Amino acid sequence: MDTATVYFTKDISPAGLAKAYEALGVTLPGKVAVKISTGEPGGHNFLQPALIADLVKSLDGTIVECNTAYPGRRDTTEEHLKTFEEHGFTAIAPCDLMDEEDEIALPVVGGVHLTENFVGAHFANYQSMLVLSHFKGHAMGGFGGALKNMSIGVASSHGKGHIHCSGAVMEKFEDMFSADHDAFLESMADADKAVMDYMGRENIVYVNVANRLSVDCDCDANPAEPEMGDLGIFASLDPVALDQACVDAVYASDDPGKAALIERMESRNGIHTIEAAAALGLGSREYNLVDLDA
Repeated sequence: MDTATVYFTKDISPAGLAKAYEALGVTLPGKVAVKISTGEPGGHNFLQPALIADLVKSLDGTIVECNTAYPGRRDTTEEHLKTFEEHGFTAIAPCDLMDEEDEIALPVVGGVHLTENFVGAHFANYQSMLVLSHFKGHAMGGFGGALKNMSIGVASSHGKGHIHCSGAVMEKFEDMFSADHDAFLESMADADKAVMDYMGRENIVYVNVANRLSVDCDCDANPAEPEMGDLGIFASLDPVALDQACVDAVYASDDPGKAALIERMESRNGIHTIEAAAALGLGSREYNLVDLDA
């Protein structure tokens, strides 16, 4: 398997974010979607507009999201559109709730569980995408990074349940919590493959910002405070290598506060999403880390 390159900087600032992106040496074609998490109202773990504004503007990008599958302030279009504004995203760029009107089904070729992946219909309006993710813990996935942001994040509200239940019908949101867990992690990789095949792998790039390393996701309205310090910004053309590099950086940290995040990742078998994505040929777990600060 080819060795991927992951670029890294400790500089978590607009300049550091630009440096990490520019290291990729790619010009994204056409209309650019910038996939972020808008963050559940009440929480504060989401990537802040002040950090990402310059990069989004330089790409002439549109910030994109989809509705959630669980009750909250982002499970309806009306409330989610308010969240875009309340969290400051409409002030920095055009914003698009991709499943505001409908969804489309992308084929999953060679998936383990899924044959279709349901994404926001507006996804078809974009020719390229920056998957801009906040790397942190997650209550179900163990951690959230590029692979989760591109699968669950691009999925429509219905599509999220479809992934969580590995293709079975989700009749109520609680079904997500009783579904087979490893199958859910594998289904995220299936969904990633559908997105990459549809848009073209050469038209997607990935940046993870590893700051505010809470055990909880941006989707939590009351996330736990981080117990370990920020790591930096990681960027790659390979989502598998990128998420693997972030996981490795947590383990390699000399911060004793890392124990909480490691426990969250291991207790949810989070690494299995990376394993499943690598098995589908979506990228390499072996990578070359380039320190942009050296």
